Amino acid sequence: MKRSTTLSTLALASALALAGCGSAGEEDTGAASETGTSAATGTAGATLASPSASPSDAPSGSAAGISAEHNDADVMFAQMMLPHHEQAVQMSEILLGKDLVPEDVRDLAERVRDTQAPEMEQMRAMLVAWDAPTTPDASATQHGGHGSGMVDDQGMNWLREAEEGPAAARLYLEQMTQHHEGAIEMARDQVQDGSNPQAVELAQEIVQAQEAEIAEMERMLQELPEGS
Repeated sequence: MKRSTTLSTLALASALALAGCGSAGEEDTGAASETGTSAATGTAGATLASPSASPSDAPSGSAAGISAEHNDADVMFAQMMLPHHEQAVQMSEILLGKDLVPEDVRDLAERVRDTQAPEMEQMRAMLVAWDAPTTPDASATQHGGHGSGMVDDQGMNWLREAEEGPAAARLYLEQMTQHHEGAIEMARDQVQDGSNPQAVELAQEIVQAQEAEIAEMERMLQELPEGS
């Protein structure tokens, strides 16, 4: 009788022990699963929460980075200066395609091209941000606008057909000096009348840079050989 009771007690204890192990295993598995889920959720959360570029971080040529504040003077400045810059870049490319151009004049032409091309992108972005066309209406062009300092078709043909070297450099410098003077006039109007802070800042930079380049071009013209 005692033997039977003892065996029954041992059997019951074994059963309880096995049940306990099974329960602990389930708890461990559940905890591991919950941990894994939390880790996965955390990873996904971190991915979703990764910062994206804000408008203030947008490149300078992006419309998202342009202040919406503007007036008619800002729009006219961008519309008129855009083709003005386009012609300066075109003139520089024509000169750079010629041989035997003095090195300092070639360096200037490269600088004009490399400076004004990004400014063109900035002005296009401004017009997009302001929901304005890139081309002004007819009444705006009567203001003088991008005709100020622009080289006419005959002048552009003279530059294309100019002889290589110093002769082409002289014509480029003379034309670009006039061209810069027109741009400075338009930029000063923008500084006085514009309201968009970025457009006003760009106009100030144009005045400063192109005044310095005019002085540089006048020096280069004096240094070119006579008869060129």
